[in-house]
Amino acid sequence: MKLLNGQDLASDIKQRQAKEVLSLRQTHNLTPKLAIIQTKDDPVINTYVRLKKEYGSDIGISVDSYFVNQDELRELLERLNADSSVNGVIVQLPLADTTQTDEIINLVAPEKDVDGLGQKARFQPATPMAILWLLAHHGISLEGKKILIVGRGKLVGAPLEWLLKNSGVNVSVANRTTPDLKQLAQDADIVVTAAGSPGIITPQMLKTGAVIIDAGVASEDGKTVGDVATEVYERDDLIITPAKGGVGPLTVCALFENVLRAAKSGD
Repeated sequence: MKLLNGQDLASDIKQRQAKEVLSLRQTHNLTPKLAIIQTKDDPVINTYVRLKKEYGSDIGISVDSYFVNQDELRELLERLNADSSVNGVIVQLPLADTTQTDEIINLVAPEKDVDGLGQKARFQPATPMAILWLLAHHGISLEGKKILIVGRGKLVGAPLEWLLKNSGVNVSVANRTTPDLKQLAQDADIVVTAAGSPGIITPQMLKTGAVIIDAGVASEDGKTVGDVATEVYERDDLIITPAKGGVGPLTVCALFENVLRAAKSGD
């Protein structure tokens, strides 16, 4: 088994970003700032927000977090959009009321939409960026490969599908209720799973030598887990992200890469 570890690459990117922030401070007297808005108290979301604040602190980017009722979101977004000291704004999903998701994320100013989720966003979404970085870092080409994405969520599946199709890649999308999910997975050279459904990908679903990217996140018995069943790691013929340290570290890097780009474009 070959593990697609993202930690080393994330460390290199983090060091480079810290130097870029220092340069912005010294040459432009500019400290980039990210604003994170949260409407739901959830252990997975809380962990994400904490990791982003820690990462920002490590590289010198200011991170302001807001926990508000959803009916206060519009007013707060208007204020942050108009604040020239704020370079990036993200609304941490899922919202307390998910029926308003499309409306709310499109209220973020396109030049500050560092999550890349709005219709007019100027940046690529962080997790799809991280997945493509990870594959490229490990020398895995997408050309001529059959790719299956499991899950079509706003954060990973849907934007990754869009990016891959625009690149001319052969990609199929399924979800946990797709009747022929097992067959689709067995036919795929690369499986990217982001369903948030623990254990949905089992050893019997994967062909010999398949590449597995687990970008699924869920909370189970108080722990954060992915979509890949633990038994999958008992196979020695797969190329797969580790249970921890695969896509996650690079996703945070990709988000702050967008914050840096936003700061540079507005300096």
